[in-house]
Amino acid sequence: MTVIAIEEHWTTPDLRQALERLPGDRRDDSLVLNEHGDTLALLEDLDAARLAVMDEQGVDLQVLSVAPPATGPLDPADAVAASHDLNDAAAAAVARRPERFLAMATLPMAEPSAVVAELERAADLGFVGAMVYGRTGDVPLDDPRYDDLFAVAAARGLPVFIHPQIPPRAVREASYSGFDPMTDLALSTFGWGWHLEAAVAALRLIARGTFDRHPDLQIVLGHWGELLLFWVDRIQSLARTAGLDRPVVEYLRSNVVVTTSGMFNPALLRHALTVTSVDRLVFSTDYPFQRPTRADVERFLAEFDSDADREAFTSGNARRVFGLGDDVAR
Repeated sequence: MTVIAIEEHWTTPDLRQALERLPGDRRDDSLVLNEHGDTLALLEDLDAARLAVMDEQGVDLQVLSVAPPATGPLDPADAVAASHDLNDAAAAAVARRPERFLAMATLPMAEPSAVVAELERAADLGFVGAMVYGRTGDVPLDDPRYDDLFAVAAARGLPVFIHPQIPPRAVREASYSGFDPMTDLALSTFGWGWHLEAAVAALRLIARGTFDRHPDLQIVLGHWGELLLFWVDRIQSLARTAGLDRPVVEYLRSNVVVTTSGMFNPALLRHALTVTSVDRLVFSTDYPFQRPTRADVERFLAEFDSDADREAFTSGNARRVFGLGDDVAR
């Protein structure tokens, strides 16, 4: 069975150093999470070490995406240059091992006027989507200045992955502080805050009417939909209040693709299938932050009802959503 993993991260020393040089009030404190153990070494490797882990897990192909916070915190001109360089580096890695790697584009969200041009350039290089975040500085992803991004992504069939990010500093101080520094950070990132940030970004896109204007647009949410699948009964009321064309659950079922991010819990699968369908679920490990073993993956795949559903989850849905040719990862 072919396995395509679609949320697999990487970075470069140049980007890491540029982010670390930012003044304290603009520095993303979650960068420290990239440095635990061998995580940073694995993030910066697009060769033997990564391939060895993939082989151990039984992953045939990774769709590469730059680790958070990508280029979002940089000055606009620096974000444009860094996004260009990162996409060139990813394209080179894919060219070296096209049977093992594809990539999602990094976009200079700090310079909205440059976003579409870089997305178009990346698409012409063979990138299969883009990874963004719910907010750049104080500007939310649903701000009208980014609407051209979604128009082009929809027209070119490029999914947009909304990745979690650390909450604004004021929110962290109000809701996630008061413990020791690492507990504060954990609460505001992987323990809770990250996921609320991504969920809010997706809900804002829905409430803004983004999918009414661009009905073919596909967004991807990690971590089983960043809590949204578990709160459908409450978020349904947004459709009437915001004057949307469809019930909120219909956007989740037709415009949102959900990936596992290495959370191979059968209970999450069962709940997801009560809200959406198996053709909206895709495989990912959230490498190298999560590293499920081959046995972990195989146990989880046994929870699907049929070989057809397993194949859809491990590769078929990714092929359709990301527009992959039949010859990819065969």
